[in-house]
Amino acid sequence: MGIRVSEERFEELVGDGLDLIPDDLWRAMNNVVVLIEPRNEEEPTILGLYEGVALTERDTTYSGYLPDRIFIYRDALCDVCDSEEQLAHEVTVTVIHEVAHHFGIDDETLHERGWG
Repeated sequence: MGIRVSEERFEELVGDGLDLIPDDLWRAMNNVVVLIEPRNEEEPTILGLYEGVALTERDTTYSGYLPDRIFIYRDALCDVCDSEEQLAHEVTVTVIHEVAHHFGIDDETLHERGWG
């Protein structure tokens, strides 16, 4: 099981996922960067990870922080997909899932809504 695509193609798939974020939410994203890595070293099978302070948890003391980071793990995603169509879908779900964490949405809510 698994598919391989070029790094450039994978970046396009991540960009396609980001393009699905509504403009008003895109404009609300603050101090966050999306990074593509081959795999998470500590948990090699996870598909994505959000590290930071969710917008819902920020208050007036939030200042001077490095950007939040959303990691999308290329090799882990490729490992669980059999076709480029499936990869595109899984990348989109992962991107939306991690961006939702930036907005303070928890895993349970995401799974209930099909973005798990």
